[in-house]
Amino acid sequence: MRRQLLVSSSIVTALSLPITLGAQRGPVSDTTSRIADRVFDAYHGTDSPGCALGVSRNGRVVYERGYGMANLETGTPITPASIFHVASVSKQFTAMSIMLLAKDGKLSIDDDIRKYLPEIPNYGTTITIRHLLTHTSGLRDQWELIALARGRFEEDRITEADVMDIVPRQTALNFTPGAEYLYSNTGFTLLGVIVKRVSGKSLRDFADERIFKPLGMTNTHFHDDYTMLVPGRTSAYATRGGMWHVSIPNYDTYGATSLFTTVGDLLRWEANLDNPTVGDRALIARMETKTPLTGGDTSNYGFGLVVDRYRGALAIGHNGADAGYRASVERFPDLGLATVVLCNFAAANPTLLGRRVADAYLGSALVPVQANVAQQAVAPEVAISPEKLRARAGMYLDTRTMQVNQLTFRDGKLMVGAQGSQALVPISEERMRSPGQPVMIAVFNDAASTLDLVPPGGRPVHLERREPIIATPQLLATYAGEYVADELGGAVKHVVAQDSTLILKSGPGSSFPLRLMFADTFVGGGYTVQFFRARGQVTGFDVSNGRTRHVKFAKRKST
Repeated sequence: MRRQLLVSSSIVTALSLPITLGAQRGPVSDTTSRIADRVFDAYHGTDSPGCALGVSRNGRVVYERGYGMANLETGTPITPASIFHVASVSKQFTAMSIMLLAKDGKLSIDDDIRKYLPEIPNYGTTITIRHLLTHTSGLRDQWELIALARGRFEEDRITEADVMDIVPRQTALNFTPGAEYLYSNTGFTLLGVIVKRVSGKSLRDFADERIFKPLGMTNTHFHDDYTMLVPGRTSAYATRGGMWHVSIPNYDTYGATSLFTTVGDLLRWEANLDNPTVGDRALIARMETKTPLTGGDTSNYGFGLVVDRYRGALAIGHNGADAGYRASVERFPDLGLATVVLCNFAAANPTLLGRRVADAYLGSALVPVQANVAQQAVAPEVAISPEKLRARAGMYLDTRTMQVNQLTFRDGKLMVGAQGSQALVPISEERMRSPGQPVMIAVFNDAASTLDLVPPGGRPVHLERREPIIATPQLLATYAGEYVADELGGAVKHVVAQDSTLILKSGPGSSFPLRLMFADTFVGGGYTVQFFRARGQVTGFDVSNGRTRHVKFAKRKST
């Protein structure tokens, strides 16, 4: 029997640990290292997983340390040499592989992907390699498709062949290529296939030859064989019922994920981004450039890298999350700092941990936190009649993404969600703001038939009001039946009607309830499920969530 360990409650505490910082622009002191260690105070024991930390200044490693356990069953501690699966941190290496092939003249990033991937359908609009690199292709996400097809896949090994089977079956895109940014792992798996078809080598072999060996990243590889032994690798964990349980990815897909590496090797890579020996300054500058969208907006995603700001400083990096692994790599190029935080438990927040380490090393070189808060002035609350607030309660649909938002009137306030845990704050007759940060403004029209959500500095998200409908057993019975999706290789879903909900079943142990929101539209399991009809009879439904839109299921006729 596998030994089960109680979860230490101090882990959550560590994520909110306050730290007092001073300036730190010169050589790293023992005091700075001790302050960085405090960020990981919860992980010094032998009864929980933890993290590895790496820090460099101007390309020179200044601190590396492990906290917590690499394997709870063997009692192996995490060290700087521990090997982690780093999930989507992998994407920047796939992007560099593509860019090196472009530099070699073997491809252009503006090539139509069907030049190399003829099995991808012609959607009537060109998808380029650039679209794959920047998450602007419109391709549905591979993990969402596989989850829809199988119902669950935690116990089943996923391979590149599985992805290359299901993606070409898709008959539609989420959106026109270039119009939106929507994170898609599919794009980076396809980039890995392109590397193989153009170079004649697997992504693993190509990256090893052109990136990892030249940089001395001797503990790094794309893990393309789930069964391969890797000495020094960490296990990963998640909690269930207050106990630790093993949580390790079970797939042989790469490009979007599956890089195995250490904090030290990733610091070598970060140094290369500042002073390249692999690639050149112009190539890396293209990877670090934000992406303009055809509608006029700009995405902060470059080629496998996110371009951000933290406390006034330029911050370039990427994070990753697969099963129980969490990773964050971030570089502050104008300040000469890079941080790497790799963790082996699902509740970890390595981006937050890494930025607290950056606080310790950069100190007064960063804009004070108080100044950041002061710049985010919020409009004062005004009084609005309860009747007007009540009229705004209801269901609102984003017809582009199919996301449903519900507003509830309770105790004289307009609350977000069915349970009403957060109240909107009126700032004018037609405008309300969220109480959280960053502040989101909700703008209602006079009849409360539409709602625009306006993020700071972003384009409004337009929502349309839908009238709620009461679920009755008689109504729900009309949806019951068996449904099949050709786009998912003939995957079958069973819809079972209960007194007040539907149950969507994919097979033994894989089902979830659907709650009726408004006419023919249900939510549940993280999905919006919209049924469609012909001559009044239900003939099918489509499924949408954050990364996949309108996957269609047709209702089978009763025999």
